Amino acid sequence: MFTLTCIGVGNMGGAVARRLVTGEFDVTVYDPDEAAMDRCVESGATKASSFEEAVRSGDVVLTSLPTTALVLDTVEKIAAELPEGRTVVDISTIDPGTARRAATICEEHGLDFVACALGKTPAHAEQGAIPLFVGGAPDVLDALEPLFERMGEKTYRFDDVEGATAFKLVSNQIGMTNVVTLAEGLAVARGAGISPELFTEALKDTGAVSFQSEVRLPWMLEHDWSSRFGVDLAAKDVGLALDTARAQGLDTPVSTAALEQLRKSSAQGSGREDVVAVAKLYAEGSEG
Repeated sequence: MFTLTCIGVGNMGGAVARRLVTGEFDVTVYDPDEAAMDRCVESGATKASSFEEAVRSGDVVLTSLPTTALVLDTVEKIAAELPEGRTVVDISTIDPGTARRAATICEEHGLDFVACALGKTPAHAEQGAIPLFVGGAPDVLDALEPLFERMGEKTYRFDDVEGATAFKLVSNQIGMTNVVTLAEGLAVARGAGISPELFTEALKDTGAVSFQSEVRLPWMLEHDWSSRFGVDLAAKDVGLALDTARAQGLDTPVSTAALEQLRKSSAQGSGREDVVAVAKLYAEGSEG
């Protein structure tokens, strides 16, 4: 079994690291946040004392980072430390262009690169109940199959790193636009005098039911803004999806409107709260 290093163990990266270490993988973690590393150590991971130590200890290095710039910067640093023949697996949400640049950096240093985008929430990831959207060389993906089997319940293989990352962006574009629409619909229902309980139950029996209504609507109703996937991250991902669409010459007015609402929510102080906090925009007395 190969050794793993996880660089970036925040909400999603940490959940993945803890899932892997309880599956008998030898996992080393590194993150600037000591508390994030400590949560992984409690599950059995080894805490590296430095970035360089972490990278050199892994046959496979997983990266989970919040921005495309940080992904590229980190991949550059990994490539300078990691011996040839090893593999970098990025589980961040990035755009196809960034994925290709990261793959090129790795290729120039004799390393393999795999884009491995993840679906659902950190809670699902910690249980291995997530889909994986992977792209890379077929032989490298074959070698990583034990890793994928432990990380998630189903792996979808795309032709290349661009396809895997583009799909993830489209998924988040649809999902986060759905969250904004759900918040608007809830506000309209409340204005019509429909109780939250009836709204929830009746919605389940319609074509409007979705993963977001099943998972996030209860948080929305309870005003539970605890961050699982923050407003700022949602805005970042939708923005990357729309950049990808523009590069294809596509107009996306509905998702663009949703992005405006996410940015407005962030501007009102909810950037680090869960994306369901966009519902605050529709609270009584607020501008919608």
